[in-house]
Parts: sequence; C-alpha cells; structure tokens
Amino acid sequence: MKVLQFPLARITFGFVIGLLFGHYFQLSIKALFVVLFIFICVFVMLYFLSKKNSKFSLYFGIGTYFLSVIIGLSTQIIHTDLFKKNNYTHNKEIFEQPHIISLTIREKLKSSTFSNRYLAIVNHIDQKEQTGRIILNIQNDSLHHVLEVGNSLLIKGTLTKNKPPNNPNQFDYSKYLENKQIYAQLYADVDEIKIGTEIEKNIWYYSSKLRTRIIRNLEKNDFNKTELNVAIALIMGQQQDISPEIIRDYQYAGAVHILSVSGLHIGFILLFVTFILKPIPNTKRGSFIKLITILISLSMFGIIAGLAPSVVRSVTMFSFVAIGNHLRRSVNIYHTLLVSVLLILLFEPSFLFDVGFQLSYIALFFIIWLQPLLSSIWKPKYKVSKYIWDILTVSFAAQIGTLPLSIYYFHQFPGLFFVTNLIIIPILSIIMILGVLVMLLAAFNMIPVFLSQLLEWNIYYLNKIINAIASLEQFIIQDIPLHFYLLLSGYLLLFALIIWFKKPSFNRLAVILISIIILQFSYFKIEYKIQNEEEFIVFNSRKNTLIAERNGENILIYANDSILKTAQKSSLLKSYRIGNLSTLQQKMRLQNFMFFNGKKIFVLDSSGIYPKNIKPDIIILTQSAKINADRLFQIMKPKLVVADASNFKNIQKLWKASCKKQKIPFHATGEKGFYKLN
Repeated sequence: MKVLQFPLARITFGFVIGLLFGHYFQLSIKALFVVLFIFICVFVMLYFLSKKNSKFSLYFGIGTYFLSVIIGLSTQIIHTDLFKKNNYTHNKEIFEQPHIISLTIREKLKSSTFSNRYLAIVNHIDQKEQTGRIILNIQNDSLHHVLEVGNSLLIKGTLTKNKPPNNPNQFDYSKYLENKQIYAQLYADVDEIKIGTEIEKNIWYYSSKLRTRIIRNLEKNDFNKTELNVAIALIMGQQQDISPEIIRDYQYAGAVHILSVSGLHIGFILLFVTFILKPIPNTKRGSFIKLITILISLSMFGIIAGLAPSVVRSVTMFSFVAIGNHLRRSVNIYHTLLVSVLLILLFEPSFLFDVGFQLSYIALFFIIWLQPLLSSIWKPKYKVSKYIWDILTVSFAAQIGTLPLSIYYFHQFPGLFFVTNLIIIPILSIIMILGVLVMLLAAFNMIPVFLSQLLEWNIYYLNKIINAIASLEQFIIQDIPLHFYLLLSGYLLLFALIIWFKKPSFNRLAVILISIIILQFSYFKIEYKIQNEEEFIVFNSRKNTLIAERNGENILIYANDSILKTAQKSSLLKSYRIGNLSTLQQKMRLQNFMFFNGKKIFVLDSSGIYPKNIKPDIIILTQSAKINADRLFQIMKPKLVVADASNFKNIQKLWKASCKKQKIPFHATGEKGFYKLN
C-alpha cells in the first residue's frame, strides 16, 4: 500500500510539520496570520487556475502542502496558552509573592507520598481574570474529604514555576508538563483553602461523578481493592490508584499498554455493542439507529475514560469505521487513520507530544502495514493455529514498530512480550465484555454478585500470569541507550527494509544500503562527540555527596563508602550513564582536593577543616560544614562556590549571603540543579 501517494497523507504530514515548527520556534502571531492570509489567497487563485489549465495542477498541489504547514503552525499557536494575553504566565508577580487565586478542579491525578494532586484551571488572581492550567498539591490528610472535579477553590499562595531536572539526563518533568500546557504548580495547606459552595457542572464533572458512582457501588459489592484498581484501569483508563508493583509487573511482561484504554479496548467495545444490536433489522432506519447507538456508546465510553489521548484517538477512528460501514462503503483503514490524526490534532495539537499517543499510532500503523506481510509467511490449516498465528503476527508487528521509540523513552525491552500477548488477549476479551457489563450495571447499582466475582477472578488470574512472566527478569533487557539521531536513522532503515520485503527491487535495496550508511554515520558522529567530551558533575543528591568525572565513555565517581557500594543501582548514575552512552569504570572515596582541566577544586566536608595556603578555583561545600563562611572566602578567594544538597537549607542561605557580600558566584544544587564543569 503506497500510503504516501494519498493526498490526505501528504496534507497530514505537512500539518504535523507545521505543529512541530510552531512548538519549537516562537513566531510572531501577526506575521504568521499575514502569511496565512497570503497563502489562502494564493491557494484559491491556484485552485481556479488549475480548473482552467491542467498545467497549474502541480503548483496547486505544492500550494496545498505549504498551506497545510502554515495551518499547522497557526493551530499550534492558537492552542498554546502562552500566547494568550490573560494567561497567568504573563503575571510575573504571581511567582514572587502570595496572591488570592481562584481555581476550579478539572481532574484528580495520582497522589504522591506527601500530597494529593489535582489538575486545576485558574479563573482569577486577586479579582483579575486570568487563565491557564496548574498542578495543585494539597498536603496529605490536610482535608477531611477528597476534592471533587468541579469544586471551586480560593487559595492564598504563590505559584511555583516548573523546574528543570535536578540531575543530568533525568526525566524532564517540566517539559512533560509544558507539553500539556501546564506551566506552574501550587502547594497549599488546609488553612489556605476555601471551598466554594458552587460546583462547575461540565462534561468533566459528570464524567467524574459517573466514575465515582461506579467505583463506590463496586466497593459496596466487596470487590477486592487490588483487582478493582486494575479493572478501573482496563475499562475506564484510570490508573491513579494502581500500585507501583502492579505497574512494574505489567511493564516487565510487556503488557503495560493494556492498562491504558486504546484501540484494543475500543475494538472490543465496538464488537460488543454491535453484537447487542444484531436483532435490529438492517433496514435504512434500523441501520441509522445502530450507527447512532454505536457513536453514542463510543463517545460515552471515551468521556468515562477521561478523554485521554489514546482514548480520543481510538474512539475517533472507530467512529469513522462505523460511519463507513453504515454508508456501505469499503473503509480504507489508512484514510481512517489519517482523518483521525488530523481531526484530533486540529482540536488538541498537544497530543502530538504525548508518548502514549505516539506509541499507539505507530503500533496501529505497523499492525495495518506490516502484519499482512508477517501473516503471509505461513498459512495455517486449522482454526486454532490460525488464531495463535494471527495474535503472534499482530504482536510482532506492533512491537517492531514501537521498539525504537520504546527504547528511546524507557530504555528497556520485554523479551517475552509475544508470550504475554498470546496468553492475555483471550483473557482480556472476557474481562472487557464482563467489565463493560459490570460497570454499566454498577452505574445503576444493579450488580449481580456472580458477575462481579467472575470479573474479579479473571483479573486476579490475569495479575498472577503477568507477575509470573515479569518474574523472569533474565528476559528483560534494561538500560539500553538510544540517541535521538539513532532513533530517526533506525526508523529510516526499518521502513526501507519493510518496503523492500514487500516488493524487492534494486532501487529499494539501494535505499536500504543508504539507510545503513546514515545509521552508521549517526553512530560514529555520536561516538566521536562522546569520546571528545570531558565534564565534572556535582549531583543534586540529598544527604550524601556524589561527584562524577567523565572522560569520554568512562565515568569516575567520588562518594562515601555507602554510596560506592550501591553505585551501579543508583538512579542518578543510571540516568547519567544511559544519557551519555557511558559506563562506570572507577569508584573512589570522596577527596578534599581534585583537579579538572586546569581547575583546582577543594571539597569541604563536615569536619570544617581547610588549609589556609591554597587558592582553589572552586569550593564545594558539603555535609553542612560548621565554618565561618566570610573568613573562609576571604582566605581562599575562590572564583565559584558550589553547595550540594547534603547541606541544610538555612546554612546555605548564610553561605549565599556571604558570597553575595564578597561578589563570588554561588551555585546551590537544591535551587539550580546539578553543577557541570566542562
């Protein structure tokens, strides 16, 4: 299937390029809309010219693709909160001192160890109308009841801007939030919160109320808590209350995708609803009733599941499939896929940067494109063997497609993914049918005990199977580094190979060879860059001091004995190693004197003892050393002072004041993150 020959594919491709440009490059809004107006005029002119003279058809096609790029740019800007004048990010004072902030709760998020977390919408700041999304953190046990979606709150507090990672190559939570149009967080205690009497009753409110009603009715029915949390994730896409151990098992077994409602789940829903509607005759009126019922059922399921990116994508796509079936037309699955992408990104361009959205679309594309090729390798004669072979080919097609992206984001590969899918898909089909039925009855508080117990038992055994597969850790390949350039060149080679296997030719073989050269060039470029890098890192490590020196691929760390013993398992060092494609070669106890690239570095520990006859370039203060900072800086005259996270915050404030007095730069890793010296 020559997908790129579809005009819609090229338009969608151009639109996505426009979204990417709009995301990474801040452009003038006025200039952009002037360009958009000009391109629309040129597009209309070329359209009428191409109607009169076919010579202009090529120019009309080129104009169409350029217009799709400009529309993508403008769509990204329109949907970016930063460009709105009344967005709270333009009010700099809000980040400097307390204000009275009016909020509305939009969504309950997964709680942390210390606080309950919510997605909230800003309404007013000090009576001034402001907009934007924030994360609201309320200290655990501060409130006697959990806040509901739709609650309006008045809070006196100071917004905190999203902070970049505190250590090198860590997950950038700040960037993750910004992709979701969230630019700040608010931390509040009970005495700072006033709950309004009015509740904003919108689609999010009714969706949350329905989910809460279903969950409470299931709890009344003595549904086991562990299995209930998994059921809520499988059927309603809500993972907030699943334990980290369960999620880890699903990740290790290669089945974490089933905990996020996606095409597999929506497909089961469509088949189930279609089966129920079978008695309705296939007349013109009956077919229309079926279509409306299916569309309403899918939409309601999407709303209950919280309108997550994967849910919206799947509901949109299967809605087009249902409409195509109703019109008695052969539905081109590629067109359906592209239309769903285009529609979703037109209304929610931020979904493009959602990892789940990317993985689900790539998996679905490869199932459609690659699975027929894998399936043609062997033609089973019997139904059972054909069923097993179909599951295996679908699993391998999806895994091959998502493998580079999964490694890039998660740095691991579950080797037994095909065994997992072979076992769980039959069980999942039973769970989905039972689950939808039980959830529907739970909404009306009419749950038969035998049905809820049957669902609970199925989920219990599903968890047991997943746990058994996940326990075979020797089949889980972890800590796999993958650079962004290797990701792109890897996909280029993968596409070239599949295209050649579908229809071998000399030209396609040449493309494979060129792809291999590009992959090798990318690898050697990355390797050359790493080999020629040298850096000295002071990590932001609480309670303990951790310093690393990297020379090319080799890392030398300095720390106390307790840290050195567990260095290979340290999450800080793990992220650093993977991010720099390096290995931990040497471990040494923390020293007072170090030298790096001609710089003299002195580490002052808890003893507070320091020589008076040296002039270090950098002083690293650790373990809350009891010193007279003014005297120390006057004697040693450093060019820079670094305080790591092993120091008490009140002592760091005194050191900072002393540095300011003597005009010495001060770097506290607790405030600014890790310190790097190249």
